[in-house]
Amino acid sequence: MIRIFQRHCSFSSNSAGKERPDWFDREKIFDKFIKTFTDKVEYTAFYDTANGKEHFIFNKNVNIVETEAGGEAKSFTNVLKYVTEQKYKDSDIIYFVEDDYLHRDGWVSVLLEGVNEIGADYYTLYDHPDKYYLPMYQALQSKIIATSNIHWRTTPSTTCTFACTFETLKRYIDIHLKFCNDGYTKDHEMFTELWQKGSNLISCIPGYSTHVEANMLAPTIDWSI
Repeated sequence: MIRIFQRHCSFSSNSAGKERPDWFDREKIFDKFIKTFTDKVEYTAFYDTANGKEHFIFNKNVNIVETEAGGEAKSFTNVLKYVTEQKYKDSDIIYFVEDDYLHRDGWVSVLLEGVNEIGADYYTLYDHPDKYYLPMYQALQSKIIATSNIHWRTTPSTTCTFACTFETLKRYIDIHLKFCNDGYTKDHEMFTELWQKGSNLISCIPGYSTHVEANMLAPTIDWSI
């Protein structure tokens, strides 16, 4: 079972200044997302009420958990604590998703394939473009892994949209909480420390999701369609 926890709010200062493609629309991205679900998915919207409840999510037929956070880091803290308090199976897949990520059809099968055939600690469906061009990554070496239908690469970090088993989340929960205590979650530093503690992270190539930010779209896919 893939248990999705997607965070929503009516306003985010952390997101407001980002440059978006002209086709960007959060509600359309959400509608596309839920159309990709299968019977192997359970969805929960985690809604921050700090800036009011005027939001499309309340018009959708989905499970909603309300929390008052008032900021990205506090919101992520709240969802982390909520999830780890549940009585899920250790093998259940927890997928944290931010509200500005677009998913391709078939992502469910791809994620399950990665979990079942590789058994890494952490997974991202976002093929980060910065890993290909930023100077800090020019010497980056990745292991390429082939599963039945797609390739994966090891990668040093990702955003707060990632998946892991419930067992992995519980094992490393203190590290996750450590890096979401100051305004916004320091995701790069979080995954760097997770790597230092012996965990690994893999990314599918090409990506089956993307951060919808103008200069950060996952490569080789026309996300506008």
